[in-house]
Amino acid sequence: MMQTETLALGDTVVRVAGAGAPLVFIHGFTTTAEFWREQVAHFSASHRVVLINLPGHGAAPRPAQRAYTIAAFVADVNAVFDALALDGATLVGLSMGGTVAQQFVLDHPGRVRALVLVGATPHGLGPDVDADNVLAAIESLGVVAASQRVIERSFGSAASAALLAFAREEVAQTPAFVARQAIASLNAADSRARLGEITVPTLAIVGEEDIITPVCESEALADGIPGCGLALIPQAGHFPMLEQPAAFNRVLAAFLAQRAR
Repeated sequence: MMQTETLALGDTVVRVAGAGAPLVFIHGFTTTAEFWREQVAHFSASHRVVLINLPGHGAAPRPAQRAYTIAAFVADVNAVFDALALDGATLVGLSMGGTVAQQFVLDHPGRVRALVLVGATPHGLGPDVDADNVLAAIESLGVVAASQRVIERSFGSAASAALLAFAREEVAQTPAFVARQAIASLNAADSRARLGEITVPTLAIVGEEDIITPVCESEALADGIPGCGLALIPQAGHFPMLEQPAAFNRVLAAFLAQRAR
């Protein structure tokens, strides 16, 4: 297995592997950096791969006194860029991480060379995940069951039982007070009026079977961001990088190769 270094940076925990042009991955709501596990070996052969566990997620700290909002996560990512000298990175964001990545590029346009948005939206959540319903489920079922219920709807038809079991275990790490703030902030996020300001090369990737953030959400990103490409991954739902890693890695590698010319 590819050797990685684990670093505690502020309220984040970051895994770093490889050397070369930086490639930074941000996970989604209640998920973890481990959702990018299928990308580490492939891309660390040619890039400095950086996997960020956002505060309150996975192995990261979860202090009660801080905010768990999109704006706060953008500040956390900026601190990681400072600590690891990541200027010129390609930034890859999944779902909520895609919202964080969009806002990061809007706030810090000079720090990112290219942007990849995976199962992301320009506004709030996809139609299948209503924030009020998620919050109600957290209260009635508990955060673990509520998060796992979303996860179980997130995969496409080809996902294995082992993959679902992995995902259920990962999302169980996020406490209720983190999930409540994050889902409310994600629901309110709206970059539609500013998509035209994203001028770095951008690619939207989405699983063809994604019901959490359907293909139309990635199409909206591609329509709004100048020159944004769109790639559909067959037989994948909301987590194409886990469900169809070979296909996902080919698409991402081709995009990175174009940027390297």
